[in-house]
Amino acid sequence: MTEAEHIEEVMNRVHKLELKARRLVRESFAGEYQSSFRGQGLDFDDFREYQHGDEIRFIDWNVTARMGSPYIRKFREERELAVILAVDVSGSSDFGSVHFSKREAAAEAAAILGFSAAGNGDKVGLLLFAEEPILFVPPSKGTRHVLRIVREILMADPPPGKRGTSIAAACDFLIRTLRRKAFVFMISDFFDDPLEKPLGKLGRKHEMIALQISDPLEMSLPKAGKVVLTDPETGWEVLVNTNNANLRMGYEKLMRRQAEGLLAVCKKHAIDHAQLFTDRDRLRDLHLLLKKRAKKRTR
Repeated sequence: MTEAEHIEEVMNRVHKLELKARRLVRESFAGEYQSSFRGQGLDFDDFREYQHGDEIRFIDWNVTARMGSPYIRKFREERELAVILAVDVSGSSDFGSVHFSKREAAAEAAAILGFSAAGNGDKVGLLLFAEEPILFVPPSKGTRHVLRIVREILMADPPPGKRGTSIAAACDFLIRTLRRKAFVFMISDFFDDPLEKPLGKLGRKHEMIALQISDPLEMSLPKAGKVVLTDPETGWEVLVNTNNANLRMGYEKLMRRQAEGLLAVCKKHAIDHAQLFTDRDRLRDLHLLLKKRAKKRTR
């Protein structure tokens, strides 16, 4: 495939993703997005007369003196947010055993979140990372900006020899770069170690949501005889006999421990988490995440 053909293919995928994401946002996602995320603070709105039960600290004494009775300052929530999509484009992101690769699933989730944010007037930024940060697109508004973000996710190509995953490098970059508190969606399969220290450090400075992209074939090995498994990040190959029940059981146990470890880290540091699969409706899982966040806000 020539470079021109590759670009044309990517643009077709971007266009299809745009149509799907806009429809999903319009039909069922925009309201839940708005109800699930707070603004960065409070803006002054107006004055009104003091009522029983109002907080005394909001009394404006200058206006009170002029009007001859107590008046308080009213505030409204500042709705403009900075939403950062930190997307893992390492070698393992190109794996997919059904219809979508993990990269395509991540791009779809980013498109839905990006168009929701754009429709709400929020700024959206992008960090692409693998073994090191690859590209940072500062937060900006507008649907054209979101389309650029989706295109960058699909076209990203880590440098040779740098196709591994470093969650720590991505977290460190965001901590150094983002000056104001932001909402960071970390979109990755999280096949990396360590996770606790970098995720905890980023979660203390910014509000963070972990979207774990998974493929069903990664959860359990099928009984398929002798096969060669290749690590997409290092190129390392190993011949395994998948008919061996103990091997399959050991593999499932290892993957279960990895998933449980990520959940434990997220719970410890109050990081919201959702697992999105390449072979399932990702909108449903995003819905559940936002509903959980909305409930937390009303408590």
